[in-house]
Amino acid sequence: MDMLLWVLVVAGFIVSYIGLIYPVLPSPLFLWISLLIYQFFINANELSIWFWITMILLTVLLIISDIIINSKAVKRFGGSKWGERMAAIGVIVGSFIIPPIGVIVVPFVLVFITEMVQKEDVEKAFKSSLGALVGFLGGTIAKLIIQTFIIIWFVISVFIW
Repeated sequence: MDMLLWVLVVAGFIVSYIGLIYPVLPSPLFLWISLLIYQFFINANELSIWFWITMILLTVLLIISDIIINSKAVKRFGGSKWGERMAAIGVIVGSFIIPPIGVIVVPFVLVFITEMVQKEDVEKAFKSSLGALVGFLGGTIAKLIIQTFIIIWFVISVFIW
């Protein structure tokens, strides 16, 4: 039974990484499923209260960093509020259309069209679209780093401490 539970824990971690490419899969949820399987079914006494407080804070950081990085990048590259919104919608829609390339192409196209409609300037629209691309990639890198840190901390807490 423990082996099956460990397989589920590892599978949850793997799916959380897949969620970086397919944003429809909520990475934090799968991280937490893995942590909670360990806590409630494998060893309830191993992980400290400080571990859980840190995991909550890192999860909040994980979610907020993605939103803030995307928003700031589109804005920094001259995008409008609607451009920011279309970038977020594009990532979600793009994960269903030609995955995983869709999460890059669809937001880029949506922001470009949105900015063209609003500003009617190809250069500014293209620049804003690049912001959507930079924001997505920056958010993904931030999530990758935070998720990896969470998983490493879990492994250290379980196997080393």
